[in-house]
Amino acid sequence: MQNTPVASLVGEEYEVEVGPVAHGGHCIARTEEGRVLFVRHALPGERVRARVTEGEETSRFLRADAVEILEASKDRIEAPCPFAGPGKCGGCDWQHAKPGAQRRLKGEVIAEQLKRLAGLTPEEAGWDGTVSPAEGDKVPAGEVPQWRTRVQYAIDEFGRPGLRKHRSHEVEVIDHCMIAAEGVSELGIEQRTWEGMASVEAIAASGSQDRQVILTPRPGARLPIVELDKPVSVMRVEEKDGGVHRVHGRPFVRERADERTYRVGSGGFWQVHPKAAQTLMLAVMQGLTPRKGETALDLYCGVGLFAGALADRVGDQGAVLGIESGKRAVEDARHNLADFPRVRIEQGKVESVLPRTGITEVDLIVLDPPRAGAGKQTVKHLASLGARRIAYVACDPAALARDLAYFREGGYRVRTLRAFDLFPMTHHVECVAILEPADKGR
Repeated sequence: MQNTPVASLVGEEYEVEVGPVAHGGHCIARTEEGRVLFVRHALPGERVRARVTEGEETSRFLRADAVEILEASKDRIEAPCPFAGPGKCGGCDWQHAKPGAQRRLKGEVIAEQLKRLAGLTPEEAGWDGTVSPAEGDKVPAGEVPQWRTRVQYAIDEFGRPGLRKHRSHEVEVIDHCMIAAEGVSELGIEQRTWEGMASVEAIAASGSQDRQVILTPRPGARLPIVELDKPVSVMRVEEKDGGVHRVHGRPFVRERADERTYRVGSGGFWQVHPKAAQTLMLAVMQGLTPRKGETALDLYCGVGLFAGALADRVGDQGAVLGIESGKRAVEDARHNLADFPRVRIEQGKVESVLPRTGITEVDLIVLDPPRAGAGKQTVKHLASLGARRIAYVACDPAALARDLAYFREGGYRVRTLRAFDLFPMTHHVECVAILEPADKGR
């Protein structure tokens, strides 16, 4: 029997009333026939002409861009970046919204995810409903904070640097990224050609003057001689093993938080916003209130940011165990925390390493999992350890809400939740939830 081909709806246009914001940098709208559209470049309450970018006759929903604004929201502004807009760079989601409106939209997404996936109201989560800007990020409408200390430029077939279009491998060639930190922009990556390269990542440490570029050559291509506008160390990604190897200069950058210096090697994780590490570290420590002599876990610990802050506060009689899967990050964490004899860093996946440690009880837990969250089994194990407080740092409100529901099954409730706008102009938002045993009074 011959299958009838399903008709693509890409390019079709609908005039729609834009509904609420949804997780992922778009808003929800419905066509007159009842089709669900996920519309980018729109704002709630607007009337727009939406052009379908993804979807077929049988699709549950369609993706679309608002290509004409028929009735604009009072929160709309002209996007400051010339590369933002339908069919252009996919890096920013909310260039067309006033800064205060962006934070409000992020707050609405967090509230919706908490309600839908964890059954929690903001009040029940101990959250005042606000998303706080980072220090120095309160800029007037039409201006953009320069916050991104790591930018990965995609290189097109002609060697021109740019950024990927939304949900695409296609490169939008650019001559300047407005959200790039000054230390990235001053390297001049966009002003030269990168023949034979697939990508060039630029890193400008905010805790030092360290600058680094990581080159990923196309198969068989030779490495170019790198001459940039500022002193910079150079790394390359090997074609065979995907490992990052030093070409010249330091194989790491130095960052600062909690009055400590942290070495961060290539592939090691450090928050991208210059104020993020300090902001999140303080939120976690204020929520946990560590005491001398306590024991603590730092899971998905990266190069040791939270483990270092915990070790400093629990003192010589306390102990901290960090678990991290990245080999290079573990080496950095051990180096960064070598002056704390009561800190141990184990390498491996949390779900594998934690059960092998034999730990049956602990006072404090910090977890900062990847975007997918910690998951049911890991949360179940953590809830069995009887910690008096748990700090959950989340870059994805949906994963956070799912895991909070699992924690509730394990006998924990949310004491407080705080949200921080550490990714201005994008849909991303960072949250810190503090949990405690449900049988403990607030």
